[in-house]
Amino acid sequence: MADIKHRKIAVLATDGFEQVELTEPVKALRAAGAEVTIVSQKPGEIQGMNHHEKGDKIKVDLELAKARPEDFDGLVLPGGVANPDTLRTDKHAIAFIRHFTQGEKPVAAICHGPWTLIEADAVHGRRITSWPSLQTDLKNAGANWVDQSVVVDGNLVTSRKPDDIKDFNREFISLLGKSATSRRAA
Repeated sequence: MADIKHRKIAVLATDGFEQVELTEPVKALRAAGAEVTIVSQKPGEIQGMNHHEKGDKIKVDLELAKARPEDFDGLVLPGGVANPDTLRTDKHAIAFIRHFTQGEKPVAAICHGPWTLIEADAVHGRRITSWPSLQTDLKNAGANWVDQSVVVDGNLVTSRKPDDIKDFNREFISLLGKSATSRRAA
């Protein structure tokens, strides 16, 4: 496993996130030594979903309005339908995401999470996967959409669904480790 000790990772989410697409990457990142911060539009808690049923509420660590993207080394964008649909209409969320994509920091988006990448102008010419219903949106935004469990294109890791989380976590942690190594060498 890659050495990502002390890497600071933001997880941007709001009500309606697919629970395992947030909780499992957080567990894997923390187990690998990363410091993970749940960032959301509001303080308190956000509501998770298990497909169409309510899941657990998750504690928010930092309000988006107070979050400084330059304080983080990477970003996770969980899916769920309502979560990215809400975030993609929030100019502050898109600016936060754009900081990572334009700065070529590692970004991991799963399921419906890539919707936010469209709004951040981060998919044109990129090889990406997602939940199948997003393929037309991604193609229309200039992405090369593929149906694979995980796709790595530069600083971007994408996956289709909860069944892909093991591959998603492995590739994102690997990318974070490579980016940490290249920053130390610079």
